[in-house]
Amino acid sequence: MPGPASTAFSEAEHLASLPDADRVKKLRNKRKIWFEQQEWHWPFWRRPAQAPPPGDWRVWMMMAGRGFGKTRAGAEWIRAQAEANGHLRIALVGASLGEVRQIMVEGESGLLAIAPDATRPVYEASLRRLTWPNGAIATLYSAAEPESLRGPEHHIAWCDEIAKWDRAEAAWDMLGMTLRLGHRPQIVVTTTPRPVAIIRRLRAEQGVHVSQGQTFENKAHLPKAWLDRMHGLYAGTRLGRQELDGELIEDLKGALWTRDLIERCRKAAAPPLRRIVIGVDPSASVGGDACGIVAVGLGEDGVGYVLGDHTVEGASPERWARAVADAADRWGADRVVAEANNGGAMVEAVLRSADVTMPVRRVHASRGKVARAEPVAALFEAGKAAFVGAFPALEDELCGLISGGGYDGPSHSPDRADACVWALTELMLGPKERRVGVRVL
Repeated sequence: MPGPASTAFSEAEHLASLPDADRVKKLRNKRKIWFEQQEWHWPFWRRPAQAPPPGDWRVWMMMAGRGFGKTRAGAEWIRAQAEANGHLRIALVGASLGEVRQIMVEGESGLLAIAPDATRPVYEASLRRLTWPNGAIATLYSAAEPESLRGPEHHIAWCDEIAKWDRAEAAWDMLGMTLRLGHRPQIVVTTTPRPVAIIRRLRAEQGVHVSQGQTFENKAHLPKAWLDRMHGLYAGTRLGRQELDGELIEDLKGALWTRDLIERCRKAAAPPLRRIVIGVDPSASVGGDACGIVAVGLGEDGVGYVLGDHTVEGASPERWARAVADAADRWGADRVVAEANNGGAMVEAVLRSADVTMPVRRVHASRGKVARAEPVAALFEAGKAAFVGAFPALEDELCGLISGGGYDGPSHSPDRADACVWALTELMLGPKERRVGVRVL
């Protein structure tokens, strides 16, 4: 980009920053065709931080805060490659097929929205395929199904939000084996940072260029009210540094759960189960904290398995009670354990109104969340508890529980973590251990 725009702004932002007279003078020298060309010309609009890195890179991992514009940058890189080469075969990989479709393909900054009419690809949802007019083809894949990447061949790939992928390393390895077309296979990764195994691995690998960025760098294209709220709520906090500033925040000192511990305890599937319990940390009001709802099963091997996170946010008591009933029905639970501190008998009444046959046990917390979580964390340390799949929001909360009573997690309250603790306490701990900080009503 010419002039000052190359150091701090896109050319568009540079023009907008000029005094009116200077801007009018510059624009008067432009012809009509120039204006028409700029509408879809990404190098004109992008910020320098959204431009592909120079040099011979194999992977470009853009690790940035929410709203930075990383999805747009990833989509524009794919668009430029596809429009330049009609023989190209492209892999689009996200946490699920739904997210690939909703964000990478159909989203506000997705491949369909950023393309001019003349070169817009045709999307065939049933075939999981995008086809450009020149013949370039992109196929959609879910990281939750690594085996779907067995067999296809690609030149390039775009991976979105890799830090939240289930079975991330398996999917990454399978994707790498498909990139066997052309002389220079490349992958763009766009993600919010989380200190998980796949992020650590990529940062350490040769040929991986890591770029970082902050939400507020894109303030010209984000609502001021939203930016002010995010700054007021999260500026300087651990969550703000991760989700807004794009920093990779490592494990907290004294955390009951670490990322390494969680990875060691992750399983692809559970064995046959003897019992299933739904833990509930209710929300006492609409629009308040989330209602934590976590399903846990006891395997025939004596290990407790975290099966599902069905937490709902901002819901009325009737809605979260229905969500609990649905979770119990889905897993065939033989008991629901619900904290009764907020609302007392109302909790059981609301649950029973959703399903009169539901077996409900109310428990009262006489000690803090961290004190109750410590014996449950010890189960994971001893290999007596595990996660079946990935639960990013739940895992983030567990990693925010600090020995001694503190909590420094991504949410106002660790509702998911508390629900998980209630369920595993009921399922795995004996009467003496169970009653440390817990009173059954």
